Amino acid sequence: MSQASFGPVGSDVGDVVRFGEAMTARMMLDAQSSAGGFSVVEHLLGPKELAAPLHRHSREDEFTIVTHGRIGFLLGEEVFSAGPGELVRKPRNQWHTFWNDGNEPARVLEIISPAGFERYFQEIEPLFPENAPPDLKAMAQVSAKYGLQMDFDSLPVLIERFGLARPLEMDGEAPR
Repeated sequence: MSQASFGPVGSDVGDVVRFGEAMTARMMLDAQSSAGGFSVVEHLLGPKELAAPLHRHSREDEFTIVTHGRIGFLLGEEVFSAGPGELVRKPRNQWHTFWNDGNEPARVLEIISPAGFERYFQEIEPLFPENAPPDLKAMAQVSAKYGLQMDFDSLPVLIERFGLARPLEMDGEAPR
């Protein structure tokens, strides 16, 4: 999606990508909207929902702004949480993940710089078919295309450590 004009981007603008009953990603601003400088993706997370396994980006930095709820973060070895109006920087090449730390839905804005990674969410959406486990082998291939490393083995550890809901990725077979 590309904005043809300047001005507010409302809640009805942008392609929404859904991963079954899990987290959603709404593309608010894409690479074309910012001449490749950055993109903005909104994530909605259910109560106690883990956004992703531990992962790291080799090409972009991410900046998370919490707009609703309380979000827990694991950045390297550091664990902390942030609430509405707080910003968290997740630099490239740093292992990280985040989750909804509360019992109500939460929402964040992810500013991704440089732009381009927002297309990742659109590419992996078909890998989460309804009523079937996700295709993690194909997801690993798409991740590699975007310079993203995913540690699928971190899922059960994160779930237990932070008392989180079981994500869809746990129903697939991790690539080896």
